[in-house]
Amino acid sequence: MHYHGNALRKARLSEPGRPYLITAVTHHRKPVFSNLYTVRLLVKELYRLHHEQSLDSLAWVVMPDHLHWLFVLRPSSLSETVRLLKGRSAKRINEATGRSGPLWQKGFHDHALRKEENIKAVARYLIANPLRAGLAANIGDYSHWDAVWI
Repeated sequence: MHYHGNALRKARLSEPGRPYLITAVTHHRKPVFSNLYTVRLLVKELYRLHHEQSLDSLAWVVMPDHLHWLFVLRPSSLSETVRLLKGRSAKRINEATGRSGPLWQKGFHDHALRKEENIKAVARYLIANPLRAGLAANIGDYSHWDAVWI
């Protein structure tokens, strides 16, 4: 699936307490996260937002050129939460690796889960992305994911 960052909605409804699934894609789909070091820097920022109580992170998977992240939003806005993640991770990764320029495409894809959607089923689908992409034969062979149910 190809995401067009500039074409994504600018105004988003942010509902505290609602689970959201977001996808953020790297600039020009460069495989920035093929490197364990850059993945770990991104993961630190995911946990940082969780610990700052901006959200309750439920599950995530880092693919070579994008991130899928399932979380329950707290009092902050959805756009601000993703902006913080993208800005902080870009700064850290650029400083640590000596790269410059944008790390992420503009915009992101989001899906607000409805009450009838099974959050664990969405998390399982999210975590299985590396299997569908052919990056691993089983999820235990792919280390760039986490879920609160594990």
